Amino acid sequence: MIEGQINEHGTPLIPLRLADRDWMAIVDTGFNAGLKLPETLADVRDAESFGTVRAPLAAGIVVTEELFLVELDFDGHHEFTPATFAAANHILVGTRLMHRHRLELDFPARTVRLERAH
Repeated sequence: MIEGQINEHGTPLIPLRLADRDWMAIVDTGFNAGLKLPETLADVRDAESFGTVRAPLAAGIVVTEELFLVELDFDGHHEFTPATFAAANHILVGTRLMHRHRLELDFPARTVRLERAH
């Protein structure tokens, strides 16, 4: 189980172990891919590019992004997940990475629980 928090802006955050470092990542249920990483984490691009992917954004905009396979520890399991990079300061965890989990957001308590379904 992964336990996180909802910050003062109402953003759900969970801890994520990536590139031998611990990060707080945003849980984004509107993001259907694995991970969106800041370009400052380019050192995790050790894996080969898998080509490109077309990603729909808000207002009907579609962008083409380079796709990488990234290695990380997620909920006690070693995972390889697709990731793209963006000029941003935060990590987004998408639904593809959470597809084996139940997500519980408790806004009054400001808690996040991501529990592996059995």
